[in-house]
Order: sequence, then structure tokens, then C-alpha cells
Amino acid sequence: MIKIEFKEDDINNLEWERYNHPNPNVQRKMEALYLKSQNLSHKMISKLCNISSVTLTTYVKQYRDGGIDRLKLRIHKGKANELNSHAESLEKYFTDNPPTSTKEALKVILDRTGIKRGITQVRDFLKRNGFKYRKTAAIPGKAIDDEFIAKQNDFKENELEPVLNEAKSGIREIFLWMPPTSCKDHS
Repeated sequence: MIKIEFKEDDINNLEWERYNHPNPNVQRKMEALYLKSQNLSHKMISKLCNISSVTLTTYVKQYRDGGIDRLKLRIHKGKANELNSHAESLEKYFTDNPPTSTKEALKVILDRTGIKRGITQVRDFLKRNGFKYRKTAAIPGKAIDDEFIAKQNDFKENELEPVLNEAKSGIREIFLWMPPTSCKDHS
């Protein structure tokens, strides 16, 4: 366990920052160090802050090395997204040739850029670049049948349009029935 002496000013700053700092991750660091200043055990602090003991030790070392200012720094070690450099060309391609699935988009990205990513990463990339999922359905084969289309046109011309014309001229009233939507009680 790392022993640290906290100054009264630092304790007051930790107390204020743990609720008022704009970044929730920094707030968590401040909370952990504030609890450390109150002489709580590392086990108890880890439990209260919902962090591992290794993370707590990292926070304590950061405070020891640079004080509260070091805790406020957000140093994230991650690699840059290689797909971002290809975003413009991929967006143009996908706008002209929308993929039918994420797997298809994955294959196109691999073929065009040589970068292999998982389904989740490709899905996130597409969402970040403004693409959305669209639910589609197949057109029933019977709707394309010439006989069915002729029946629809006959109904429209000989039955529906005369009734609509009478309604427009005030001779008749039309009431449209909509089937009820199903409501499920979510309680």
C-alpha cells in the first residue's frame, strides 16, 4: 500500500472536484483519492468506487507523481482508427452501392482498403459515418402478376373512384376503418 500525506487544501480540492469536474472519469479518480485521504482501506475504496485495486494503485501513483493536476489529465493509450483515412472514399462507394448487410460491408472494406475489421467495428464505423439500417421486405410474387394488377385497376376505376367522387361532391360520406394496433402491457 502506498502511503501519501494529503494537505488540507488538496483534500478540499478533491472533495469539490469529485462532484464538480465535467468529466465523470476524473470525478471517479477524485472520489477514490478523497476516500484515500479519509484513511479508508484500498479494498473498501475499490468496492465503493467500483474499480479494481490495480486501477486504484494507478490513481494513487498519479497523485503522488503530479498531484491533482495529474489526475485531471486524460491520457488514453489507444491506436488511431485506420479506417478514418479511408472514410471519404468508403462513404462515396457505400452511397453509390449500399451494402445489404454488415458482412457485405466488411468484405468491401477489406477488398478496397486491405484493412480487416470485425463485424462490430464495421457496424460502428458505418454508424459514425451516417449510415443507418433499413428494414426491407421482399415484394410478394403475386403482386407482380398481370391478372392481379388488372383486378386492382378495375377496382380502382369502377368501384373506388366513383365513391370518392360522390364523397367530394357531398353526396356520400366515407369512413375508413383502421385495424387496431396491438398494445402490450409493459408493467
